[in-house]
Amino acid sequence: MAEAKKVAKDTYLFREGDAPDAMYIIKTGSFAITKTKGNSEIVLAEINAGAMVGEMALFDNKPRSANVKATKESEVISLPYDSLTKQMEQLPVWVRAIMKTLNENLREANKKIKILENSNPDEERFPPHIVNKYISILNLVGNKYGKQEDNGAVSFSSGLLRNYTIQIFQEATNKMQAVVNALTDLGYITQEDRGDGFQKIINNQPQELFAFVDWYNEWLFKQEKDRLPILSDAEVKILNGILLFARKVEPNHKGFRKVNLNDVQNESMKETGNLIRADDVNPLIEKRYLTEKIMDEQGVYIMIALEDVEHLARNWTIVNNLKRKLR
Repeated sequence: MAEAKKVAKDTYLFREGDAPDAMYIIKTGSFAITKTKGNSEIVLAEINAGAMVGEMALFDNKPRSANVKATKESEVISLPYDSLTKQMEQLPVWVRAIMKTLNENLREANKKIKILENSNPDEERFPPHIVNKYISILNLVGNKYGKQEDNGAVSFSSGLLRNYTIQIFQEATNKMQAVVNALTDLGYITQEDRGDGFQKIINNQPQELFAFVDWYNEWLFKQEKDRLPILSDAEVKILNGILLFARKVEPNHKGFRKVNLNDVQNESMKETGNLIRADDVNPLIEKRYLTEKIMDEQGVYIMIALEDVEHLARNWTIVNNLKRKLR
């Protein structure tokens, strides 16, 4: 018999390894599905009102494969397996066979996730090429299935992204969620609750993320001697500050903008909140992001082709922010 059950915040509905006895429909609130790894837990997904959880063991009675913990005050409807089994016996044999097959396929997919999660702990969890792969998957799903929004953004279901991530690319969905969350913090993605257990994911700047993937892929797989050196956070901040001043200058007939470094030093604190000294650009010149300094009677200058440098500053900003958020 169905029974309503309240679950306090941070309380487990059930834990990985528990013997199963019921499935649950979330009436209100939300839950995190997690896997235990060492002394910590990895969040695989979040589910909200209307979602169902604990249904897999109805078919094979295997122990719980994950933890389910309330992330806020919640209420669920408990559906005991005994009652459900009696109802299922009334279904045609072929329907039960299909449901059992789907359940077995999902179990197999979860095994693959576990293999991915139990890889060498000494390996970097988010190496650069893997981050780029996840963003590529997100771009692909949005481009192929996304709904065009009025502002140029594209939107799609988190369930569709999850299916592509695990079923087609055989990557871990918890890592995809971490990348989506990081991009959300950076303003590239918006996540909205749909009320059906899934999120509406909005890629706010699809063209910029496509351009980032293409650039980063090319940079990653170039020979080291042929690619521009890595920029640190501090160097990107200086480069962005220089670009702010360059945008105020009209380009010459060749498209270059002449930036006075004395003006930058005198006005950078007011304009950017950070002091940029004339010598602070030296590492950027050495790394070939900026041209050599030019001196004349009016001061020290650098020449900047804005369109050649802006995308580099933007892309290194993304790289460094993702590294920080995905540690």
